[in-house]
Amino acid sequence: MTIETPCTKVCVIDAATGFCAGCGRTGGEIGAWMGMHPGQRRYIMDQLPERMTTIAPRAQRCAPLRRARS
Repeated sequence: MTIETPCTKVCVIDAATGFCAGCGRTGGEIGAWMGMHPGQRRYIMDQLPERMTTIAPRAQRCAPLRRARS
């Protein structure tokens, strides 16, 4: 049996929202995913497009690197 998953193998939790930057799920949802009823998974997956709009692009989340002066 195949379990539907939004996983993109980019597992980085956005500190501001608590959502994974790759799929939009919370850490708890990711951990519980395999044990969830299909209806629970579908409910969460329906929310993911909206969640993904709240995650800042990676370039904005990371501070720019600073080079040491010689």
